[in-house]
Amino acid sequence: MLLICFDSLWGKLNRRRRYALLVKPRFDPRLAIVVAVVSISFASIFIKWSESDALTIAAYRLGFATLILLIPTFLLNRQELFGLSRKEFVVLALVGIALAFHFGFWISSLKHTTVANSVLLVSTHPILVGIISHYYVRERITLIAGVGVGIALIGMIIIGSSDLALSPEFLLGDVLALLGMFALAAYLLSGRKIRQKTSVLPYVTVVYGIAAVCLFIGCFIFGAQLIPNQGQEWILFLALAIVPTIFGHTVYNWTLKYVTTLIVSMSILFEPILSAIFATFLLVPAEIPSIWVLSGGILILVGIYFVASRSRSNGN
Repeated sequence: MLLICFDSLWGKLNRRRRYALLVKPRFDPRLAIVVAVVSISFASIFIKWSESDALTIAAYRLGFATLILLIPTFLLNRQELFGLSRKEFVVLALVGIALAFHFGFWISSLKHTTVANSVLLVSTHPILVGIISHYYVRERITLIAGVGVGIALIGMIIIGSSDLALSPEFLLGDVLALLGMFALAAYLLSGRKIRQKTSVLPYVTVVYGIAAVCLFIGCFIFGAQLIPNQGQEWILFLALAIVPTIFGHTVYNWTLKYVTTLIVSMSILFEPILSAIFATFLLVPAEIPSIWVLSGGILILVGIYFVASRSRSNGN
């Protein structure tokens, strides 16, 4: 079912745009997106199971992912890695900083609100990506996308209002998730152009490495505990590095070479749905969404769908 949906999304790719596919990939990008969205949906579950500080979780997640990816990067793309120009490295560093802010804010939000709320709000980034792409990346969106933006905003207001009625801490989690959304949009857009000419392994190794360094610095600045008290925390850190980071974010980065930013963003539409399902079965009863969250979530997903599905490249 997911593959059929992504096949429909794939048809929206403008093959005449300047990022057209020049070499047929060995692996079907549509299937790769399915693997990525399922993998990334486990992130919030692993984070909820962890008792470590948010910045510590984020730092080790990206730190372990960097160490794991160093081996294949050195074996397969060593020349490209060391051949990066100063300008390219600076751009990758900025992408890494954006990713660090995304994980820092989003993982912090999960410490204050539910999985459904956090993942729904952070998944609204296609709206911001669509607006920015319309004006700066020439990936035009039609007028109906504005309706989608309005619908999604109503859904966000419903979720925020219901959380404020429950507890100010829940609202804090919502705000942190939205900050994580802004950082995620910056991460996707800033990496779009350089990803076109950089292989995925050198790209993610540098980006993850820079993000990990930034997060470890953040741990020192804010006094986060770097050595967990329980051994299971290391297993969770490693699971976060392998499943949602390497098979999730890394695979997404690979698909950026073959699909538009908005198609990748729209595919992440499925993440809040899967994450909420996983949370309901693995984190019950506290994670069962309320009727207000379900209502707001449906509006958000509909709004994101309108924004992404009605987007079109300039010249279509």
